[in-house]
Order: sequence, then structure tokens, then C-alpha cells
Amino acid sequence: MNQKRIIPEFWFIIGGCLLFLIIFIFSQTLNRYLIHIIVLMGIYSIATVSLNLTNGYTGLFSLGHAAFMAIGAYTSTLLAFPLHLRESYELPLLPSFLAGADGAMPFIIALIVGGLFAALSAVIIGAPVLRLRGHYLSVASLGFMVIVTTFAKTLKGITRGSMGINAIPSYTNIYWTYLWLLIAIYVVWRIVHSRFGRAMMAIRDDETASQVLGIFPMKYKLMSFVVGAFFAGVAGGLFAHFTKAIRPFEFSFTMTFQIVIMLIVGGMGTMSGPLVGTFSLMAFRYALKPVEEHLKVYGFIELVYAALLIIIMLWKPEGIMGKRQLKR
Repeated sequence: MNQKRIIPEFWFIIGGCLLFLIIFIFSQTLNRYLIHIIVLMGIYSIATVSLNLTNGYTGLFSLGHAAFMAIGAYTSTLLAFPLHLRESYELPLLPSFLAGADGAMPFIIALIVGGLFAALSAVIIGAPVLRLRGHYLSVASLGFMVIVTTFAKTLKGITRGSMGINAIPSYTNIYWTYLWLLIAIYVVWRIVHSRFGRAMMAIRDDETASQVLGIFPMKYKLMSFVVGAFFAGVAGGLFAHFTKAIRPFEFSFTMTFQIVIMLIVGGMGTMSGPLVGTFSLMAFRYALKPVEEHLKVYGFIELVYAALLIIIMLWKPEGIMGKRQLKR
């Protein structure tokens, strides 16, 4: 029994070492533009992997993932913001313990706190919303995203409203991004291969039958929702400290749409599907960007994404990976 448990852990360590060796080679050989794309791929992969726990393994269909990213982004930004920038932006509604802080909070702590705030909001919103099923849950989670972005626009004393927050310290790099991606994959993998994961998949396959077997669906739905929200908040914090500027409209339906498409195209309910979908579509996006600029049809990439989603749903609804799994 112990040997069976050690072998997967061993492969995670080997895979992690190999991953960071590749990242080191990339950081030394690739130009800044390609590094920029690779970091964005990692950030979106964290969001997609975390959404896979909710949508893929538990069978929910949440459209509010961008809201948790927004909460994590604004929280980590305000916590790690230098004192002189807070004063120059004149944020009167900022809590006193932040406005009067002698220095900024360390980046890693700000990320974790941002993730925890996102998880706390998932607990608050999840208790009533997760009682819904199907498209009712999708609409309710989408409504939560609208609420979050609306608050971000109106609370100018904290978020600066539609202008957003600029000059955010650039703490996110390729190493931080892929360290958190590795952590997200490991946590989701451990949950899926535990009794909690088996209960989640039982709820996904047949919620009524799982209740007959003594499984309390609300408990496991809320757990997957909260864990997914935590990593979404971390992804939002990484995004904020990478782009160095955040605005409410960036965390709207467009971002949710992209993450959901990446998950569906890659394959929901598989460990490798979110990664394959994210890396494929992000590479596809930046390959089409010169075409969009040449045609001057802005929104062309979103149209291609939508068409690709229709094709996948018609011809391969299980996604690229389908029922297959990348074992090692």
C-alpha cells in the first residue's frame, strides 16, 4: 500500500524538476514576447485546472470563475501595493490597516490572502447558489460575476472604479506562475484520487443515486467550489502582478468565456485536458493575432473561438483528450 502511494508522488517530483529545468532553459533562450505568452499560458492554466474541479469532476457548470479571479487580483494588489503609490492614488475607502501600513505585504502572502478571500466569497455565494442545478446554476454564477465587476466599478475609493489600478509592482514571473500551476495540479489530483473525489464524480454521474448511497451532495459541491475559487483567486493575483494594471472590464464574461472554452476543448474531467486546451488555444490566439490586426476585424479571435467551440461540441463533445489520460 505504501509503495502504491509513493510512486505517484515520485513522478510528481520528477515531473516538477523536469518542468523547472525546461522553464530555466526557456528563460535563458527565449525573447521577452515568448516568455510573456508562456506566463499567460500558465496563469490561464491555473484558472482552467481549478474550474475543472468544479465543472469537470463535480458536474456543475459555473460561469463565475472570472469573479473569483477579480477578487484575488484586487485583494493581492492592495495588499502588496507600495505605500507611496497608495497615497498618490488617494483611496479614501481603503481600510485603515492597509492605508496606514508601513510597507507592502510580501507577494506570496498577498497571493494566498487573495485566494482565501476568493474562497470565502465562494462559501458565502455557494451556500444558496449550489442548491440550483443545470442552467439555473450557470445563470446565478454569471450574476455573481456581474455583481463583482459592478462593485469594482462603483467602489472608486478602493478600486479607482473604471480607471482601474495602474503601476502594480511586477512580481509575477515564469517561476512563480508554474510553481502555482504545479501546486494546483497536485491539489486537484489528490482530491480527485481520494474519497472526496469519488463522491464528487458520483454526484456528477447521478446525484440522486449518490444520495441513496449516503453522499451529501451539498458538502462536496461546496468543497469543489471553494477549492476552485481559491486557485482562481491566486491566478487573478498572478495576472494582476504580471500585467501591472487591472480594470473591472477585464474580469467580465469574455474572460469566463475563454476559460470555459479552454476547458471544454481540452476535455472536462481529465487531468491533462485543461492544460492541453489552454496551451492549444493560447498558442492559436497569438498565432491569429497578426491576422486580426491585418484584417482590422477586432473580435475576430473570439469569433474563431466560438466557431471552434461549436465544432468541438458537435463532433467531439468530450474534448481533445476525451476519455484518455496522460499518466506520466
